[in-house]
Amino acid sequence: MEELFLGFLTFFTSVVAAIVGIGGGMMLIAILPSFLATNALIPIHGLTQVSSNLSRAYFGYKDIEFSVVPKFLLGSILGIVFFAGILSLISLDYVPLFIGIYILLSLWSEKFNEKIKKYENYYIAGFFQTGLSMVVGATGPLTMTLLFKDFKNKDKVVATGALLMSITHFLKIVVFIYFGFLFFDYIGIIVCMIFGAILGSYVGTKLRNRIDGKKFAIILKIMLTFLAINLIFQVIIKNIF
Repeated sequence: MEELFLGFLTFFTSVVAAIVGIGGGMMLIAILPSFLATNALIPIHGLTQVSSNLSRAYFGYKDIEFSVVPKFLLGSILGIVFFAGILSLISLDYVPLFIGIYILLSLWSEKFNEKIKKYENYYIAGFFQTGLSMVVGATGPLTMTLLFKDFKNKDKVVATGALLMSITHFLKIVVFIYFGFLFFDYIGIIVCMIFGAILGSYVGTKLRNRIDGKKFAIILKIMLTFLAINLIFQVIIKNIF
């Protein structure tokens, strides 16, 4: 039953990501701590997001700007190597706390987003987006701000962003496999979530131009805020009280 629920949840978040371009991965990573062990949170989220983003890129492949991929890939490889070395220094119990704080800052702090915008080239965006995803899971806003500046076409932004996020999550999965994480232990959950992710990408792509993106983004922002606050309080209650 839990597998089916997570499959439906992934479907919904994948639809959100296909319509808006970002937010689905953040929503999913904010909810998963209630269902998965802390050590499985980032790896399973990453595998699911590969299927979500890669399928979204496939459904919109005609709009992908491939010229930015080599720059982003090089930065991503350097980022994943650097940040992988930090994982052993971080207590996994506090990963949901990092996730919650990151979501709130990206949603509400202009100063935080201004600092993100300083990394306005694809080498640096790849370095930080892929590297930081090892800790907080969903880092799409790092690249989406740059894509929105360079390309005015919404379909181009969504499709290209999906491909870049696919690279981010794929490299992350490789690292977790290297560290010995056994994805097969969660095969039932993974299959349901991947199916939901691909189906959600298809539905969201079809709905993208039929839904008011601005109103949808406001609702999404409110939902993500409540989810992030809940994550932070869960960690505080678990580790302090």
